Amino acid sequence: MSTAPPQRPDVGQASLETLLHWLWPAALLLAFLGYTGPWVDHKAAGLVITGLDLGEYVKFLTPIRRGELSLWREGFYLPLLAISLTAGLIAFRAELRYGWPMRAFLLALAIVAALNLLPPAWTPQRMLTAEFRQQAAALAGSLLAIAFSPLLALLPRRIVGLFIGLLSIAAALLPMQQFFTVLPAISVLYNRPQAPGWGMILCAIGLLTLAATALGWAWKRNVK
Repeated sequence: MSTAPPQRPDVGQASLETLLHWLWPAALLLAFLGYTGPWVDHKAAGLVITGLDLGEYVKFLTPIRRGELSLWREGFYLPLLAISLTAGLIAFRAELRYGWPMRAFLLALAIVAALNLLPPAWTPQRMLTAEFRQQAAALAGSLLAIAFSPLLALLPRRIVGLFIGLLSIAAALLPMQQFFTVLPAISVLYNRPQAPGWGMILCAIGLLTLAATALGWAWKRNVK
């Protein structure tokens, strides 16, 4: 009668997940602080433009209004979507072993990020118009993911890691690309060349850290 040899614990996988236990909440918080921080900085607080402002701000730029520049306005909200969905997806992952204080933090961050998808002076009727339909869908999807986060924690690791990684890459790169596209028009308004503020840099660091580690986590093989 033969017996199967005992499986050796995957020390590398355990070490990676111990790192991610702390790194992912930190990266998510970093990305959120960067997104709500200045992307265009200025001594006058009223002239500071945050990542959160850009989705509305770009509508009033002259090149956009004239049709000289074309961009996906809702793309500026991708960081919020990535932060909210990621926080909800990882809060109950068994491998990450989060206690309730960290779970509460992640779920609160997910909810705050999701609610920031609402435009200024919103109404239910306004959210159903063509202009805000994509934001409404993103908000609804984020809140549903939060509500079902204990069930979503049962999804395969590779699917979750690949989803988080690809979404975080898109959330880092697309808003930055669009920001640099409209930055000359913003510089004209300010009557001097503008450089990216620390908020954009911080947001990109947080999201790209999240992307790299999520893809590494997704594809790391278990050692038997």
